[in-house]
Amino acid sequence: MLTRLITTYLARYRVNVVLVIVLQLLATTAMLFLPSLNADIIDNGVARGDTGYILRIGGWMLLVSVAQIIVTVTAQFFGSRAALGVGRDIRGDLLHRVNSFSAREVGTFGAPSLITRTTNDVQQVQMLIVMSSAILVMAPIMCIGGIIMGVREAPALSWVIAIAVPVLGVSMGAIIAKMIPGFRAMQERIDNVNRVLREQITGIRVVRAFVREDYERKRFAVANDDLADATLHVGRLMALMFPVVMVITNVTIVAVIWFGGHAVSDGSLEIGALTAVMSYVMQILMSVMMASFLAMMAPRAAVCAERISEVLATDTSVHPPTEPIGFAAHPGTVEFDAAEFRYPGADDPVLSGIDFRVEPGTTTAIVGSTGSGKTTLIGLVPRLIDTTSGAVRVGGTDVKRLDPDELRSVVGLVPQRPYLFSGTVRSNLLHGKADATDDEIWEALRIAQAADFVAAMPDGLDTAVSQGGTTVSGGQRQRLAIARALIRRPAIYLFDDSFSALDLTTDARLRAALRPATRDAAVIVVAQRISTIVDAEQIVVLDRGRVVGLGTHDELRQSCPTYAEIVESQMAMEERA
Repeated sequence: MLTRLITTYLARYRVNVVLVIVLQLLATTAMLFLPSLNADIIDNGVARGDTGYILRIGGWMLLVSVAQIIVTVTAQFFGSRAALGVGRDIRGDLLHRVNSFSAREVGTFGAPSLITRTTNDVQQVQMLIVMSSAILVMAPIMCIGGIIMGVREAPALSWVIAIAVPVLGVSMGAIIAKMIPGFRAMQERIDNVNRVLREQITGIRVVRAFVREDYERKRFAVANDDLADATLHVGRLMALMFPVVMVITNVTIVAVIWFGGHAVSDGSLEIGALTAVMSYVMQILMSVMMASFLAMMAPRAAVCAERISEVLATDTSVHPPTEPIGFAAHPGTVEFDAAEFRYPGADDPVLSGIDFRVEPGTTTAIVGSTGSGKTTLIGLVPRLIDTTSGAVRVGGTDVKRLDPDELRSVVGLVPQRPYLFSGTVRSNLLHGKADATDDEIWEALRIAQAADFVAAMPDGLDTAVSQGGTTVSGGQRQRLAIARALIRRPAIYLFDDSFSALDLTTDARLRAALRPATRDAAVIVVAQRISTIVDAEQIVVLDRGRVVGLGTHDELRQSCPTYAEIVESQMAMEERA
């Protein structure tokens, strides 16, 4: 999985990759000849007292060293550019894929996990590519070339190399094999820490309101300790690698000096050749150690690549049509035809047999108990989710045959939990219409009953808004979200319990201002207050995902026991108040 992911994205930077390979090949080849030149100076220059020879060969060594430095730095530059480009491309593709997901796929992965995969996981893969650009070419050439050159300089000591290299390789392989499950556990526990932290930060008001700080602190401590334990487990294995490498390296050097010293004393080996063999042994073991560090990073990167590929390989359940068609009628017409929605593997559908029609210029209200499927029904219109059977038609065309962008361009959605982005009031409203003028913005704010409090803000439309809109109240957040939908003047308005945080007076003023603004559009309102929907042209009553009532307020009070029960319970609450 790791190899497939890296090669797929590196193919876009093949010129950089080729340059890195060629440059690293030149740099490593130059490095291999330095010990031989050094041995030549000792045996032919120092031994004979030939200063001119020493300076001449020493000059070549200096020139080769400078060239090696320049080539290595250049190779690292191109390698880093390729690695950073791959990281950028993977993050871009991940975000593009996640943006195509329906609520079903987002819920399957979870927002904290998707964030971790897009940031931390991509960073691990990117770091591996950066290290590979410096090591992947150099280490094999240095190892193989060092063995060849070492055997050429001193064949009698080749057995030392033949023993040391396999021992070091097997030792590193055994340690790295134990790291793979540890790295997988680390990434899963990073997900868990992010999930708990995100819940606590997002729900800080609830935590404080119910005095659950100690409980949440302990819950985070458990997740944090689990991550620390997993990290320590991997850390112990990583800490073991360096001592193992150093022990094997030092034992090998001692063996070379011991047996090489005896060879020098009996005249079968020259001192320069012995120093060259020591250098080559160090290069060989250094290359194995570098490869081990690369192999040490590979398991974690492999786990990250697997998690990244899992997201990239997940297809959205909301597929755009291969040959989209346009609206067959006014885009403000919405029709549900035996629509059903069922989660995969669920015994019962969330919605079943939904049949009703919404005409332009009319208001349709959706009411029902908690969990009856109201929000799910709203999500079917802009294809945030897709029906599992039946059909939803907008403008006389099945939404599955419409281009998603064209469909959503005629829909103004105010979700149940209105969300504001970090920026300003103006930038949030421009999400509804990017080229909206100030006059259009203020008109939308006036209809949404938000103009007064925005005008009273320190910088008006340019007042800063924090992520999620936490710097404004719940009612203000709802009204800004309504203004964001109004500013685009869509053919269909979807209000998903969008007036719940408003007081009755503001609610009444807002509904009065909405009527002329939405006279040519279809309006679908999910509401809990009967007073909000009493004037709707039709009211759809849901119970356990089925339509149990359809008609006006007066008709349903007489014909639908479920609706009558809702009305009576609210009237009783108002009387007690």
